[in-house]
Amino acid sequence: MAYDFSPRWMNPELEAFQTSVEKFLDQEMLPQDEAARAQGHVGHDLWRRAGELGMLCTDIPAEFGGGDGDFRHEAVIYEAMACRGLTGLNNSVHSIVAHYLLNHGTQEQKEFYLPQLCAGQMVGAIAMTEPGGGSDLQSIKTRAIKKDNSYVLNGSKTFISNGFLSELMLVVAKTDPTQRARGVSIFLVDTRELKGFSVGKLLKKVGMKAQDTAELFFDDVVLPENALLGGAEGQGFYQLMGDLPYERLIIADNAMGAMIGAYHETVNYVQGREAFGKKVVEFQNTKFKLAEIAATIRVARAFMDRCIEDYLSGKLDTETASMAKLWMTEQQCNVIDECVQLHGGYGYMEEYLIGRMYADARVQRIYGGTNEIMKEVISRKL
Repeated sequence: MAYDFSPRWMNPELEAFQTSVEKFLDQEMLPQDEAARAQGHVGHDLWRRAGELGMLCTDIPAEFGGGDGDFRHEAVIYEAMACRGLTGLNNSVHSIVAHYLLNHGTQEQKEFYLPQLCAGQMVGAIAMTEPGGGSDLQSIKTRAIKKDNSYVLNGSKTFISNGFLSELMLVVAKTDPTQRARGVSIFLVDTRELKGFSVGKLLKKVGMKAQDTAELFFDDVVLPENALLGGAEGQGFYQLMGDLPYERLIIADNAMGAMIGAYHETVNYVQGREAFGKKVVEFQNTKFKLAEIAATIRVARAFMDRCIEDYLSGKLDTETASMAKLWMTEQQCNVIDECVQLHGGYGYMEEYLIGRMYADARVQRIYGGTNEIMKEVISRKL
């Protein structure tokens, strides 16, 4: 019997929530996954349905329409989706958008946007990365110039998750080009029927094919003065840095779910596959490899649980969150690579879950800050 890697923070209430999450995924998301992979996005209807069922923004307070839970509720969803190789509904980015609003928005901004995000009536995205640029957010070229009682936004963004479907975009722009970090601000951009805003082609990625990723263009987009997140210029870099532990914890937890899913998928495969007259699971190499994988996942579970508990108690710092993102995503790639090997040629086929997981895993070491940046962050405290 395969190992169980349940988190130590699970309780009866969370188990009941997990059951409802898995029911939604298995009955309403999995059947649509092939179509979503073909068209490059899941469509707005699935987002609306997820909001209707309380699957979005579960850790946002009830006063703003959220689930009034905590990060454990989010983790249940992330791990269940990652375990199934479901990437189309990028609720992690959506949740990050909600947390920027919760932590840095004005009361008016929270009351207007958060209920719509929680209900899935608006899909959230974050527009940071630009063509020709990566992790150096202080050098972004997108500009928001103050003009009377409004801002005029010009620039372009790329690799934007949820970019095609997004109705609420957090756009990182320079309000003072003469400054680096102090010149960065974040704007709340309602993209619905917005003049001057356009979405480029859906980008064809190596993996995560059901998840919409797009180029965005802003050509003299006029924004009201109250579109500035928090109401003050020059706070964008501070706001971005403040929410990094949450974002990196999410990426690490997705890695946790993917490793568990890959392990169970591989155990099932080798138990049914025969070679040289016996089950593949009976070969010593198979048993040893699965033992190594199980040990890695058990260690990962302990580290992940500690990070989640630290986050819930307000103790998770940027360095530890960076360690989690670095180590968990590296192990995700290593574990899934071994699982592909145990599948043999079938592991390299796109129709097999393990092959999709292999393609999906690679970007985990890139977005949310590359793993090289994680090492730089961690090394500052040596």
